[in-house]
Amino acid sequence: MVIPAMILILIFSYLPMYGVLMAFQDYDIFQGFLHSPWVGFKHFRMFFEAPEFWNVMRNTFVISALRLLIGFPAPILLALILNEVMHLRFKRIIQTVSYLPHFLSWVIVSGFVASMLATDNGSLNMLLQKLQLVSEPINFLSIPGYFWAILIGTGIWKEIGFSAIVYLAAIAGINPEIYEAASIDGASRFKKMWYITMPGISGVITIFMILAVGDILSAGFEDILLLAKNPVLQDVSDVIDTYVYRVGIRNSLFSYAAAVGLFKSAISVILLTAANMMARKLGRSLW
Repeated sequence: MVIPAMILILIFSYLPMYGVLMAFQDYDIFQGFLHSPWVGFKHFRMFFEAPEFWNVMRNTFVISALRLLIGFPAPILLALILNEVMHLRFKRIIQTVSYLPHFLSWVIVSGFVASMLATDNGSLNMLLQKLQLVSEPINFLSIPGYFWAILIGTGIWKEIGFSAIVYLAAIAGINPEIYEAASIDGASRFKKMWYITMPGISGVITIFMILAVGDILSAGFEDILLLAKNPVLQDVSDVIDTYVYRVGIRNSLFSYAAAVGLFKSAISVILLTAANMMARKLGRSLW
């Protein structure tokens, strides 16, 4: 049963690694990997010396850090709250409503967000004007100061319900007799949540935290590309993935794009290893 998955990983994850050679070549599509001239670390130096380098790295780290600090605890909190809901039907309705956005593509979600924030009959602007909080509509998607909040908020809304399912499954695996014993001892709901539920799912939280830290340079691509259509937002929206697409792929600079991608992968491996080493000291790790 594992063989088909292993074949897929081999074909789509390991065999394409041969393309990493492009990062050290002036790759020519007609000459191929074997005959394109080698240039060493030329493209890496070009990236480090590019005027956009520090801005791209800042945006990547800031957006990833915000997602880690705000987006990571959100599904845990939702799972803890849903676990305390006693009305089964209401609990199922909340679960269904919260995880449905996960199945919507970013094209649909970005269109929904753009419509909601529009200056012309946008629901948010209409609400703010009705409450007399603003006198004129605000063009949220053209103001750099609002972009990070919109991006992080949209991402949380889209994924919080689906991510919470994993934590709810982990909570379901906790022995109910422990809760019964705690209730007999007079423990409140909060204390049972803090001293039983949280330690019970700490292993799952640790694993997802390690993976999140290793993926910190993947600040997003589709969501940013679709939400930051206004060129005014480029200074706060341009991350490594969008930079590779905008400068490398669209300009057919394949070697340059491969070099930037390899740099991102190398840093991600270092971060993943460091996070795993820290988790190992706490008694839990991936390897």
